[in-house]
Amino acid sequence: MSMGRKVLIFFAGYAGLMILLFLLFGSDGKNEEFQPQNEFLIEPWIEITIAGIDMSFNKAVLYILLASVLTCVAMVYIANRMAAKPNKVQMAVEVIYETIRQQITRDNLDEKMSVRWFPFLATLFFFILFSNFIGLIPLPTNTEHPIDVFGFEVPAFALYAATANISIPLVLTLVVWIAYQTEGVRAHGPIGYLKTWLPPGLEDMNPIGKGLIFSIEAISQFVRLISLSVRLFANILAGHLLLLFMGGGLAVLLGLSALGVLTFPMAFAFYVFEIVIVAGLQAFIFSILTAIYLGEATSQSH
Repeated sequence: MSMGRKVLIFFAGYAGLMILLFLLFGSDGKNEEFQPQNEFLIEPWIEITIAGIDMSFNKAVLYILLASVLTCVAMVYIANRMAAKPNKVQMAVEVIYETIRQQITRDNLDEKMSVRWFPFLATLFFFILFSNFIGLIPLPTNTEHPIDVFGFEVPAFALYAATANISIPLVLTLVVWIAYQTEGVRAHGPIGYLKTWLPPGLEDMNPIGKGLIFSIEAISQFVRLISLSVRLFANILAGHLLLLFMGGGLAVLLGLSALGVLTFPMAFAFYVFEIVIVAGLQAFIFSILTAIYLGEATSQSH
């Protein structure tokens, strides 16, 4: 039997299974009570207010703490167990280390800047990486739908990522933005740094033209606050929404149990894709853009 015929038989059987389940269970109609967006609401677990500022402990704070602790513990643990004959874990860490040192840091910064900013770039990479990975591990954080266990209500298991909350990527972006602006001023002086915003070759251009180009560059500097933060936030949020809907949310929302047979394999494929590619890729992109901005701010010309 040819491969094409086997594939055809498989999909025909799969479609038949869906039809059979639909005939057996039918449709419960649209579920008006299920609100998918509530999975991303941040409800305070421990309310704390300091000087009128809400400092409540919630699941976003929990995931930040987990990512921070995991980053510190993992790096200290591995650093204390480096050996001349590396095992598989050490080999993987060394590959990541070399990627951060060479592709992210040295390819975009001079030697002096590389030494100064490598620890920050490495920490940024691993924090985002671990944060994204933790977001793909089911944890008991769903307080909206608790489970009764021996008379006690405990939160249900759910997926959530701190980087799927725009506040976290935005704060990271603000740190990066202030850092490279500061480095630019340190390298060139306040006026000299602003002059580097103009590309070379504009010496004969009239002041109006120079002012227009400078204004565009100034706007682009502030737009980076949006582009850098939203890129990380949108990719992680979109991935979790796909997992939510494909993992059964769409079947519950539409009241079609048979639909879950179709969407669940897709959810598994998306889950593997998120772990293997998206989690690491977003950490790499955020870190390398940070290095590029630092190198651009301290370079001699635009």
